[in-house]
Amino acid sequence: MDDWLTLRARTHGDRPAVVAEGRVVTYAELDGAAARTARRLAALGVEEGDLVATTLPPEHAFCELLHALPRLGAVLVPLNTRLTAAERALQVEDSGARLVVDEPPHGPEADVPLREQVDEDAVQTVVYTSGTTGRGKRVELTFGNHAASAIASAWNLGVAPDDRWLCPLPLFHVGGLAILLRSAIYATTAVIHERFEPGAVREALESGEVTLVSLVATMLRRLRQAGLREAPALRAALIGGGPAPRELIEWAIATGLPVLQTYGMTETASQIVTASPRESAAHAGSAGRPLPGVDLQIAGDGEILVRGPMVARSALDGDGWLHTRDRGHLDGDGLLHVEGRIDDTVVTGGENVAVAEVEDALLSHPSVADAAVAGLPDPEWGEIVAAWVVLATHASDAELMAHCRARLAGFKVPKEFVRVRELPRNEAGKVLRARLRH
Repeated sequence: MDDWLTLRARTHGDRPAVVAEGRVVTYAELDGAAARTARRLAALGVEEGDLVATTLPPEHAFCELLHALPRLGAVLVPLNTRLTAAERALQVEDSGARLVVDEPPHGPEADVPLREQVDEDAVQTVVYTSGTTGRGKRVELTFGNHAASAIASAWNLGVAPDDRWLCPLPLFHVGGLAILLRSAIYATTAVIHERFEPGAVREALESGEVTLVSLVATMLRRLRQAGLREAPALRAALIGGGPAPRELIEWAIATGLPVLQTYGMTETASQIVTASPRESAAHAGSAGRPLPGVDLQIAGDGEILVRGPMVARSALDGDGWLHTRDRGHLDGDGLLHVEGRIDDTVVTGGENVAVAEVEDALLSHPSVADAAVAGLPDPEWGEIVAAWVVLATHASDAELMAHCRARLAGFKVPKEFVRVRELPRNEAGKVLRARLRH
């Protein structure tokens, strides 16, 4: 298939490709910048098959790197910049990256031929999940996976020539990365915010600057608190990162926001189930219907199983299905309702936190004799990470938080501590987490 940026520079060179840092870059300009970046990377020794990791922030240089690497046959590994240095080092080691790009490449440019075609079965990105198994799991996504995801999204939402998709999501998560790739495939514009700032996002929506936006429920709630009144140009606001509270969706609909709940994951290159604009208001608790190309079924134990061209091959089990470890059901209208994780995972503000990793951090404190972690409902974050601890000697909440923060990313640190004499366990010694919450 054609390299997406090369094609767009040829067919829509004058069209805005990316808006970031207060600057608009056209497809022709992005194409030139990506070519220069590719030649600089080649001068640093990057070759076909190499993996290149990056901590670049969400700005033009990230986009240039994203589109430069396919021209060398190399693979992008966006690193989670919220992790501690030790956690990030583990990702780099696990990925096998030849090079880590922390600053935009400068220096000499190698005189090498640049590719204009890509193999749809070749790996384009290696993205790490946000940690449902403790440390993020490596997922290899091909050009074909990303293309299938973009096509399925376009079928549901449509594509308008003047679409401008706002991305306040991290680009090291597939939800943010997919916006950049979709926009290049569609020849539309990606509007990138360095971070989620409620005031800036509210202004972008109320001014009519953007026609599409991707959010998690926590962001939508903060926009409500910031006084968002309208979004006159908005065609769709995709709400992912876990089920959104019904009252929040109802507020958004009453405000006139075209909110569409969506369900997807790193292994599926982003969304695989999304409500249509027509169905969203009538089925506020549903994630919608499977998108075209998505084969979805519910296993006997309630687990959601998925397969299709957007699913990473390495994520498929021996039976040919992706076992999501999410529990859900299809209602009588064929709409998916996601009920939560089968595994012990807390979903807080759209981030997955494996309870075992937090428990390990707590148990490394000399005062902690035993510990268990679970999620508690929270109107701001959906869930917060809470810890039940058995102490051998006194330790304050602040001391325990500081101990965890030194070992874990900030979103994994417990926000609440409960001191107990002993933890409820079954005969096999496993913690009965349901009893912790009562």
